[in-house]
Amino acid sequence: MDAAQQRDLLAMLKALADEQRLTMIGLLHAQEFNVGDLAAALGLSEPTVSHHLSKLREVGLVNLRMAGNQRFYRTSDAGLKRFRQHVAEIEQPVAAAAARERDAWIDALDWDAADKKVLHDYTQQGKLIQIPSKDKKWNIILRWLATRFEAGVRYNEREVNAILTQVHPDYALLRRNLVDFGYMRRERGGGDYWLTDDQA
Repeated sequence: MDAAQQRDLLAMLKALADEQRLTMIGLLHAQEFNVGDLAAALGLSEPTVSHHLSKLREVGLVNLRMAGNQRFYRTSDAGLKRFRQHVAEIEQPVAAAAARERDAWIDALDWDAADKKVLHDYTQQGKLIQIPSKDKKWNIILRWLATRFEAGVRYNEREVNAILTQVHPDYALLRRNLVDFGYMRRERGGGDYWLTDDQA
């Protein structure tokens, strides 16, 4: 279930969270009613019935048919089908669907499961959300950051910063650690940066 489906289901559930509206769905599924006849069947005032019908129509569970000046209501087959489909997928929460989509790039890497787990834990939607305190995990993050650069290409400091800023705002820390941990080299005197031979 994606986010749009979740919002649609939530709106339908809110509309149905009333005893009278649930009763209306049953009656309107069996036959067509106008407001007066439905009010008589339910023992409610016509304004109250009109209010409930408007809520059900808003979420697509009830259709309106005009016949001259008469208004007739009946359940929407398409709306009920949509509701049933949403309910059938309710065990697949939107958070899980989003997480699968968000982490697809990690699963596509040809890395072992332990290294992928570190990326799952410390990144979100391709961004670094936390700096690991242990060198072992930090090395995995730096190894991933190194994949954002092309082998054999020399980058000036501004270009390196631009690439790293897409991942984390502290680009200076990332840049320095890529060099300190041996993933990149820097030309003496503050010149270009490039991947080391091990990363190429």
